[in-house]
Amino acid sequence: MAAPDGPLVIGVDSSTQSTKALVVDSATGSVVARGQAPHVVTAEHDSDPEQWWRALTAALEQCGPAVAEAAAVAVAGQQHGLVTLDDEGRPVRNALLWNDTRSAPQRDRLIDELGGPAAWAERVGSVPPTSFTVTKWAWLREHEPAAAAATRAVRLPHDYLTGKLTGQETHGGTTDRGDASGSGWWSTATESYDEEILARVGLDPALLPRVVGAGEAAGTVRSGLPLPEGILVAAGTGDNMAGALGLGLAPGRPALSLGTSGTVYAVSERRPTDASGIVAGFADAWRGWLPLACTLNCTQAVDRIAALLGLDREAVAPGGQAVVLPFLDGERTPDLPYASGLVHGLRHDTSAGQLLQAAYDGAVFALLRALDLVLDEDADPAEPIVLIGGGARGTAWRETVRRLSGRAVRVPVADELVALGAAAQAAGLLLGRDPAAVARDWDTTAGPAFDPVERDEAALDRLAATLADADALLRRP
Repeated sequence: MAAPDGPLVIGVDSSTQSTKALVVDSATGSVVARGQAPHVVTAEHDSDPEQWWRALTAALEQCGPAVAEAAAVAVAGQQHGLVTLDDEGRPVRNALLWNDTRSAPQRDRLIDELGGPAAWAERVGSVPPTSFTVTKWAWLREHEPAAAAATRAVRLPHDYLTGKLTGQETHGGTTDRGDASGSGWWSTATESYDEEILARVGLDPALLPRVVGAGEAAGTVRSGLPLPEGILVAAGTGDNMAGALGLGLAPGRPALSLGTSGTVYAVSERRPTDASGIVAGFADAWRGWLPLACTLNCTQAVDRIAALLGLDREAVAPGGQAVVLPFLDGERTPDLPYASGLVHGLRHDTSAGQLLQAAYDGAVFALLRALDLVLDEDADPAEPIVLIGGGARGTAWRETVRRLSGRAVRVPVADELVALGAAAQAAGLLLGRDPAAVARDWDTTAGPAFDPVERDEAALDRLAATLADADALLRRP
């Protein structure tokens, strides 16, 4: 390994499907080593947290000798998951993941009991969808009371892994404001846990982790790990917050991530409170805000439709009047937890390629409807969309975003941006700097740019009309 220009740091991305680790030169952002190990997710959308830890240690071991030179580490994790631990820090049950929609009845009840959508938005920054952790805890207490009673610590996925690194799984555990803001029990108005909400769902605040401040360490690495004992462990954060750090986002620049889920977000200096529930009013991983809209059905849903049609995912065709709303697993944006996929407007001459293109359109449409709400009112409409995630490398995804947005698109060459954002957080802690500024110095958004094209208003109108006309059907349990 060539001598690095600065201290080495490690960024970890523990996602739904796998854990990735990057060893990064803090001076340049160059990746000097990487590792990855898979997870297993059940059909019920839950997962054993202990396998995340095994995957993390395996990914670190794959990085080789560079790991031994690291001076700091940070973990970014999938948001909203409910991790319940016993006295010894072992999972009481599998974690309920972000894409588990079983808690829809509990969500509806909580929104009504605490004053309706506007009250929730003002209080915690978001109208909680079924993905939020508070709804999952309410479901657990109702459906698995013995598991809830056995719980001695409640953590988010990144909290759990950070605790495993520091040895503080249950006692002295930590989280950060970004990931905490997606729980539904942390108030963006007061930047503290909301005791009334916790009382409503029967959760003792003593079971929750301490929220680490910006630039503060969560602890140091314990002995017995592939990492050097005693190096700094940053607060860590949620995957979306880490993605924003990895891009070094400044206010006004939108990012659109195309993965298993789809997200559109932008950094803001103003606390968001969208009573419609379209935009989640998250905190970012530093001192600002990260208004974000998320869809449950993105690349995986479109790939499934391509498979049903017997087509390669790039085998799209223009034309036709068909509309596909690919809400295969219920949907978060729009808020349709009971929905299934819908196809409308088939004709004798509709081709399979046109139907596949309509599925892309439906997935992107749901994200672009939220774009104006995510951006501040004074944001420059000519600012390119930064396109990231697995789908960003696909021509069909990129061209669909261009055609339906009418905006320029930039596709960064840098990959693993969540892990890179975690590395920037570790570097920021080590160097005493804003981690987003560190990532900007690394020039993480460098990559090909694509000019805007004329927006396809006819396709947007068809999608909007179909969504409105099918509302009652899509809401049916």
